[in-house]
Amino acid sequence: MPVFALSLIRLDVCRGDLKGFRQSCEERSGLTPLHIYIMSEEKVQSAHRASIEDLLKAGTHFGHLTSRWNPKMRNHIFMERNGIHIINLNHTQSYLDEAAEAVARFTRKGKKILFTGTKKQGRDIIRKLATECDSPYIVERWLGGTLTNFQTIRRSIRRMEELIKMEADGTMDQLKKKERLMKAREREKLEKVLSGIKDMARVPGALFIVDINREHIAVQEAQKLGIPIIAIVDTNCNPDVVDFPIPANDDALKSIELITSVIANAVKEGEKERQFADASSKLEKEKRNQEKNDNTKGNA
Repeated sequence: MPVFALSLIRLDVCRGDLKGFRQSCEERSGLTPLHIYIMSEEKVQSAHRASIEDLLKAGTHFGHLTSRWNPKMRNHIFMERNGIHIINLNHTQSYLDEAAEAVARFTRKGKKILFTGTKKQGRDIIRKLATECDSPYIVERWLGGTLTNFQTIRRSIRRMEELIKMEADGTMDQLKKKERLMKAREREKLEKVLSGIKDMARVPGALFIVDINREHIAVQEAQKLGIPIIAIVDTNCNPDVVDFPIPANDDALKSIELITSVIANAVKEGEKERQFADASSKLEKEKRNQEKNDNTKGNA
């Protein structure tokens, strides 16, 4: 029996819903309550980056209304309950593992992951987690051409930095009041949309997106440039436009936080491995040079 089905049954038991428990046994597994109880008590060591229990608690299994579904998500839907599609958390778990491995692999190669999510409920957590793993982010508004016209974006960033410097060194205070206010507003506007990518010197190696329907322009630009996309895909999304889809709830804060934290941890993991590999390579090079010098002295 799928682990996710077992988790739903255990949820019924935790709620004291014995009737629901018996019904779950009959409808979802065909096993007796005793069999289910024995299975639920087994402690299985898992190498997954997020447990089914954690995914369940975060509400990652709640999809959209059945009337709003995208048929291409059919394979990732476990069941329908009260007019809402329930996402198969076994799929969420395995696809999240695959996406995290891809992120770690990209990071090991020195590529940056651009975290993108402009939904109001997810802005703060995406900004926080992206900052913690030293990754660029966009949480306010995706500017058209952020990827496809990156040089123009870089000019805007330089303009923002120029205005910040003018304010810091007192140059702004020497301007007339009206001009000073205009430049202050310009700086605030630029900072709001560009502060998260100010240190991004080149287009990112991959995108992590929360809600591909909302961020459709980002998806289109990444596809045009061949940039890999890792994304949370809800039941109303088309997973085919994403290289590494993660079937899950893209609206609930806890769901966004859990999945984004796994991706952020994968970035940290990849960066540590890259730094270790660089240090090892440097030491090996120094060792070879030392041996070469010793041989030269010996021959002399």
